[in-house]
Amino acid sequence: MLDVRRLVLLRDLAAHGTVTAVAELHGVTPSAVSQQLRLLEEETRAELLERSGRSVYLTAAGHRLAEDTEQVLAALERARARLRAGSGEPVGPLHLACFPSALASLAVPLGAALEGTHRGLELHITEAEPEAAARLLLQRRVDVALVYRYTNLAAPRPAGIETRLLQTDPLVAVLRDDHPAADPAGAPVDLRELADTDWITAPPRTACGDAVLQACRSAGFTPRVRHTCTDFSAMVALAAGGGHTALIPRLATHGLPPNLTARPVTDRGLARTIETAVRQGTAHQPAVAACLAAAALLPEASGPPRS
Repeated sequence: MLDVRRLVLLRDLAAHGTVTAVAELHGVTPSAVSQQLRLLEEETRAELLERSGRSVYLTAAGHRLAEDTEQVLAALERARARLRAGSGEPVGPLHLACFPSALASLAVPLGAALEGTHRGLELHITEAEPEAAARLLLQRRVDVALVYRYTNLAAPRPAGIETRLLQTDPLVAVLRDDHPAADPAGAPVDLRELADTDWITAPPRTACGDAVLQACRSAGFTPRVRHTCTDFSAMVALAAGGGHTALIPRLATHGLPPNLTARPVTDRGLARTIETAVRQGTAHQPAVAACLAAAALLPEASGPPRS
């Protein structure tokens, strides 16, 4: 019989590409991963990996087994869910990962809703960006995650995880009131109107930074970046102090300083989707199902632009 833990390592190698990445995901050494993969080859009596120097690639047989592993893992999760389904009211700890800008507006109300309807559940919240949240899910360190995806970036969903759309969070331009594009009537801003201003963005190779850069380039210019940071509240403070432009999710515009305004942009498709994420096969587990149901009933969290 094949060792499921070794199958998971093969699946993760197919998804992440390197033994080092798989080792980091599971908190073990690369040599330990390599040893387990060799044992899996012995168990299957098949050549699953092709080794070239320090690089390792899946063979055709390896890819087929990695794909079949997804079905095996989902079946095991469904079996666990069926065993727990007869236990009645969901009880015990439930671990939720949530990205920073949704902690106050989504995770806290979700916790209150669960506490009000399922007193036997004990919610534990961990702050984590989507990539880290996916790792925590696969490591079984969290049960549910609130994640986001920018609509203008092609971000693949991690293997072994299924998501459900919760809401859409449009990007808005944060401007000082004296900015020429800060129309007091609240008209949408064409990004081309902001081509000659200084910008505040997230760093390159972050989801927000790449989404803003892609949006500006699609509008025909490369933003002149003055400041880079990952904290949306810091972006707002910098915009208020220096009059620079920021393009951030509407969810992050609560409590703007009085000299700032948030304006929608003309490209209404420019947004991030907020989703719930769980491991495949776990959505019907009582505690997870309760969390997903409560999340679906949350009022849409939004920060309407100030006029």
